[in-house]
Amino acid sequence: MARKSMFSSSNNPFMKEEAYRKSSNEILDAGLIDKGERMTVQGAINKSFILFGIMMLTTLVSFAYPSPLFMWGGAIGGLVVVLIASFKTHLSATLAPIYALLEGLCVGSVTAIYAAGFGGGIIFHAVTLTFALLFAMLFIYKTGIIKVTNKFRTGVVMATGAVLLVYLLSFVLGFFGISVPYLHQGGMIGIGISLVIIGVATLNLLLDFDNFEKGEQYGAPAYMEWFSAMGLLITLVWLYFEILRLLSILNRD
Repeated sequence: MARKSMFSSSNNPFMKEEAYRKSSNEILDAGLIDKGERMTVQGAINKSFILFGIMMLTTLVSFAYPSPLFMWGGAIGGLVVVLIASFKTHLSATLAPIYALLEGLCVGSVTAIYAAGFGGGIIFHAVTLTFALLFAMLFIYKTGIIKVTNKFRTGVVMATGAVLLVYLLSFVLGFFGISVPYLHQGGMIGIGISLVIIGVATLNLLLDFDNFEKGEQYGAPAYMEWFSAMGLLITLVWLYFEILRLLSILNRD
């Protein structure tokens, strides 16, 4: 019960619709009622395309010139930007493009490593599967096959939190030469774990789509379009990395 409470009460705005309700209340208190200042689903979609385009620019550069500096600088810098945006959502219009630039450096370098180790085919398949899952989940969301209820959102948040805790534990233990069993290994168990993590990442897409609609429904300020687009990009990058990892395991086996 305590663990459920911890995750369901998370203060991470990327995981909660409360951020959209709160931002809406803030602009109401400030007297901002102009529709042009409000978030729309189409606006969030447009911002998502912009952020993806920005990320691709630095992805291509870092893929052509892979470097540990690009990979770790992009990853750590992107994490810092996300943490700031989580608590300073009104800065999203500035922070989201910065995140996309930094994340592109990481994505390109990681992609180059996998391409060098397993060939370009693994990259093509990872990209194809990522977008296939994106459009499949969009179809599922739009048709209402899976509805994003409060219970569903809480479940996905709890599962995501569990995955993040496992990765954090693995990262910390790595400094002491200890590895979490099966997490980065092949075999049926390793593949099964990878599939579960991909499933959790995929379900997060439904939360992202729902955030787009919740933002418009609550009349959130326009800067939340950038915030929502950044949330979607975070999920897509995570999903892409997990698919790359699964494909690399399958290629090794």
